[in-house]
Order: sequence, then C-alpha cells, then structure tokens
Amino acid sequence: MAFIIAMGVPLLFAIASYVLTKEKTPKIKWITWGLVTMFVFTPFISWLIAIPFGILQKDGFAAVGLMMLLLPLFFFIGLVILLIGIFKKNEMNIKNAS
Repeated sequence: MAFIIAMGVPLLFAIASYVLTKEKTPKIKWITWGLVTMFVFTPFISWLIAIPFGILQKDGFAAVGLMMLLLPLFFFIGLVILLIGIFKKNEMNIKNAS
C-alpha cells in the first residue's frame, strides 16, 4: 500500500502540474517543474529507490544511507530547474508582439 501511495502522489502532481501549466510561458513551466521536483518528486522517488534497496540488502541502514544521498541529489536537480526558470528570459513571439 505504501508503494502505491508513493507512486501515486508524484504521478498525481505531475498530471496536475502538466494541466496547470499547459498554456503558460516556458518560464512559468520551468519554475513550476522545479518546485514540484524539489518538494514532491524528491522525497517520494528517493523513498521508492531506497526502501527496496534496503529490503534487498536486508539492512535498514543501507536504505537510510541511500536516501541521505538521493535526497540532496534530487533536490539539487530541482533547484537547477527552478533557477533556469527564474533566470530564463521571456521570449516574445514576434507575430504576437505587433
């Protein structure tokens, strides 16, 4: 049951983020996906990777250690995506500008 919830929450947020940013500017999309990656995907995906690894190794410390490595890694990836969105210049479409 826990694995279903851990897979369902990121999937639900991915669908919601896609729908909410469908017709937004690329800058808003980068910012939204950066935030969703940092605060939604990071804990759930880290847990989904670390817990089966700990079960496979029959060692809870291996799971915790792997989670401690994956959380900052995925958070950093989300931070990079967010910063790309923040510092990305708005590209005006020439046809719409006139």
